[in-house]
Amino acid sequence: MDFWQRYRAIDARDTRFDGQFFTAVSSTGIYCRPSCPARTPKAENVTFYETSAAAHEAGYRACKRCLPEAVPGTPAWNIRSDIAGRAMRLINDGVITREGVDGLANRLGYSARQLNRILSNELGAGPLSLARASRAQTARTLLVSTDMLLADVAFASGFNSVRQFNDTIGEVFAMTPTAVRATAAKSSTRKGSGAATPAPAALTLNLPYREPFDPGIFDFLAVRAVPGIERATTDSDGSRTYARTLRLPRGSASFSVAYSPSTPGKPLQLTATAVDLHDLPALLSRVRRLFDLDADPQAVDGALAADPRLTASVAALPGMRVPGAVEPQELLIRAMIGQQITVAAARTALSQLSAAGSAVDGAAPDLDRLFPTAAELAEHGRALLRGPQRRIDSIVAAAEAMASGELDFGYGDDPASLGRKLLPMPGVGPWTVGYVAMRVLGAPDVFLANDAAVRNGVRALPVGLGLSADFREVSPWRSYATMHLWRAAAMKTKPAGSERASSSSPREVRERPAQARGT
Repeated sequence: MDFWQRYRAIDARDTRFDGQFFTAVSSTGIYCRPSCPARTPKAENVTFYETSAAAHEAGYRACKRCLPEAVPGTPAWNIRSDIAGRAMRLINDGVITREGVDGLANRLGYSARQLNRILSNELGAGPLSLARASRAQTARTLLVSTDMLLADVAFASGFNSVRQFNDTIGEVFAMTPTAVRATAAKSSTRKGSGAATPAPAALTLNLPYREPFDPGIFDFLAVRAVPGIERATTDSDGSRTYARTLRLPRGSASFSVAYSPSTPGKPLQLTATAVDLHDLPALLSRVRRLFDLDADPQAVDGALAADPRLTASVAALPGMRVPGAVEPQELLIRAMIGQQITVAAARTALSQLSAAGSAVDGAAPDLDRLFPTAAELAEHGRALLRGPQRRIDSIVAAAEAMASGELDFGYGDDPASLGRKLLPMPGVGPWTVGYVAMRVLGAPDVFLANDAAVRNGVRALPVGLGLSADFREVSPWRSYATMHLWRAAAMKTKPAGSERASSSSPREVRERPAQARGT
């Protein structure tokens, strides 16, 4: 977007751009979200920044009226596969807090000095400033949503000391942490007297997102839920819940996400249980990625609806999301387990394989196990896996490579580097790389042309005369078109998992993704 497109967005107070850029006003010294209700500033006083960190670096403070930190993240970090986009995915996952700038630079293949220069040029702030802004956003969320002690908020947000926390909150918001917490009293539904209490066993937070939101992503996760590790429920009023255990840098945790369409505001509510406070930023980042909460659904739906094959589907199911992954290694194993079998059969196989996972304490009674690590899969996989020996060998080989560090991939990759790492592995083909790119990287422009369910979905939609077979007309949103095709195939045929998916290559992973409402 150029300056005047952004200026028109702030003049219209368009909420869909909240979090995608920030408006700094030289006459007031503050920066705002695009939908700020304050009077539109004069154009000559406005500077637009890609990140809130860039506005901080330029000497601006956050607006107390619109709270620009309380917005969904930008979808640009998934759209962009350059160094800036890859770096932001890792920063949001807490890499700088755990490994420092040098660790982030090493993951991206640059020196710390080069990385600082690239991010400063691209985003207006260096990696430390970007991480600082991310911590401030997490801290604000905890301050207004919980009654945690301020010291616990500081360390849960990634700060190394309470003094650093106090200084940052003061610089960013021009308020003390106590004053930031007090801002929630006017509009928050937070319970309690307002007095700070020790960190509770469970933390409950609302997750901001851009509307519309299609809850079908809960159904996608439900049909793939592995008992003991995941749980998904749907109530008669349309409320949905998804819960699971997971492994984080400092230890294990469990969480649940609940969606209630009948509640005002249709909140998505995260409840985290038995989580080390230092792991909370990573947990928030991964849950947001799992539910694709930083997406811009109006932009996506606008592009997809322009294709006559998808117009009706978008109208019926606005705000469809691409499910992410909370653990990259786990997602690869899940895809490989599903080779040439139904989703239901893959779930059965994963349930058997879950016996290799470690038991977890402190979670819900029916969430008592972690998904096996690569080392556990390498050790026990052959005894637990069933099916063709070649597939078992491929899965165990992948687990061994991940356990030894020979195969190392994650949120900091781009689709090209992911392909270079995965394609040499036996049992991995282009479908696998595309599917992992969709779910791990959040890559928005993946089209799985050889997928059986995609082909079935194409046949279920209106014929697009003169249009491309790979849906290039809706680029860069073909991952979302793929989700619509999977849904169309599931609606037309039997319930999810009732048919086998064919494969055009004996080495290609062929999990049959299918999504059905109400499952």
